[in-house]
Amino acid sequence: MNYQYEGLETLIDFVRWGGSLFRKNELFFGHGTDNAFDEARVLVFHALSLPQEVPDMYWQVRLTQTERTAVTELFRLRIETRKPAAYLIGEAWFAGIRFKVNENTLVPRSPIAELIQQRFEQWVEADSVTRVLDMCTGSGCIGLASLQAFPNATVDLVDISPEALEVAQQNIDMYDLNDVARAIQSDLFSNLQGEKYDLIVSNPPYVDEIEMDHLPPEFQQEPSLGLAAGKDGLDLVRKILVEAADHLNDDGVLVVEVGVSQYYLEQEYPELPFYWFEFEHGGEGVFAIQKQELEVFAELLQQRV
Repeated sequence: MNYQYEGLETLIDFVRWGGSLFRKNELFFGHGTDNAFDEARVLVFHALSLPQEVPDMYWQVRLTQTERTAVTELFRLRIETRKPAAYLIGEAWFAGIRFKVNENTLVPRSPIAELIQQRFEQWVEADSVTRVLDMCTGSGCIGLASLQAFPNATVDLVDISPEALEVAQQNIDMYDLNDVARAIQSDLFSNLQGEKYDLIVSNPPYVDEIEMDHLPPEFQQEPSLGLAAGKDGLDLVRKILVEAADHLNDDGVLVVEVGVSQYYLEQEYPELPFYWFEFEHGGEGVFAIQKQELEVFAELLQQRV
């Protein structure tokens, strides 16, 4: 493919060109951006070490030859590898915070970010929350971002993948949070005996078999361990529902993202009083349920694991 950039000089020239290239090559977006031009902007700004927002005058600055080469190489990699921009630059933003990511973690994009910014209003008293669990943490983004909402809390970041936890630990270190955050390798709750929390938040694997078979190439770059969850996408969610009550304090709350598997969950557990969040900025399939409600239906939940 021809990546000649003759006649292109300014920041806006290269963002426009990148967006055009991405559209021409029919790339897929959904890892922090939802269109070709925003994706190009992420790559251009990274290559030029620019912040997320710049004054309007910056759009007309001219790139050096070295910068043009760096930008073009990122465009080439994005097109030819189909890796999301976040993997190419090694970082992504979530709830207004920058996180390190790599191919061992999903790219942060959960609508739970909106709940964090709202401090999980009406579900917990934010200043009274002292312990938070981020189950299936990946990069640690949900748990670490939650510390913004809960000034008196510590957080446990739990994942089965040691490679993902290495990334989570890097993010803990980057923000000097070792006093309030710890990364724990565990197959769900297996290594959390005796641990109890005020809030358990989880974005577990929830992609069903049919959807896994039809994922765009960009999503196939992500670890299947963080996506695939059996025929109906509920393999891990069933286990979380069974075990969560044992690890919640008396007024504790479980918040879980199940995405499009919401349909299957409601079909399987019509008795459970799931509260489904509505999101102002997009997203679906996130429920909340209280410890007491999980205990009421404990026998039913155990039967359906």
